[in-house]
Amino acid sequence: MKKTVKTICFAFWMYFNLRHLRPFHYKIKGFRDAGDFEKEREQILNSTTTWGRGIMKKYRIKLNVTGLENVPDGPVLFVSNHQGYADIPVYCAVLTGKQIGFVAKTTLGKIPVFGEWIRDIRSIFIERDDARSSLKTIEEGIELLHNGFSLVIYPEGTRSRGPQMGEFKKGSLRLATKSGIPVVPVTLNGTYHVYEDLGYVHSGATVDFHIHPAIETKGLSKTEANNLAEQVEEIIKTKLVELQAKEV
Repeated sequence: MKKTVKTICFAFWMYFNLRHLRPFHYKIKGFRDAGDFEKEREQILNSTTTWGRGIMKKYRIKLNVTGLENVPDGPVLFVSNHQGYADIPVYCAVLTGKQIGFVAKTTLGKIPVFGEWIRDIRSIFIERDDARSSLKTIEEGIELLHNGFSLVIYPEGTRSRGPQMGEFKKGSLRLATKSGIPVVPVTLNGTYHVYEDLGYVHSGATVDFHIHPAIETKGLSKTEANNLAEQVEEIIKTKLVELQAKEV
């Protein structure tokens, strides 16, 4: 019951902070129907930036951003630890120069208003207990990447809801290795303070967002590709420990 109430509260929060983005929906759809991916990405970026920055301002979330110079041109797969619901708006607020969609659980796509919006921005949805569905999702993601769209993936598979970091799922970076798209590791610290700490949204959190140098995936050997998730996990975790040590 308590979990259901928290989910409903989160859904209402998303609704009231997304309802003003309706005009972007029609612009994105128009360019998508016309097959103009460049214009579509521009409108997606306008939508995500407007929403992300609005959330940061409204809830007085302070962002400590480092490593923006590490974001390469062209489509990339951002790979990140996953602390809380605020990870998504934080990404949207920080990455104001590149369109992003998310690799998300199918349940997020069913949330009223939010589900429509996250589909608008070219996110893909994965059913982790369904191997056939997961394979289809990977194929959809590879096509998006090849068409110039960037994606964000959280290989832990679920929110840690705190400072700790879970183990990355094996094979979670096949989107990158199969498409030859660069991987950009990102370390997030503090997003769980926005919602998960108290079970409702509150203001004044400080969030660290560190972007690591990109990792090229073209030409990787089979062994290197298989070990990529472990390599990226270590990069992200090492920085997370460093950031948390500064808080003590």
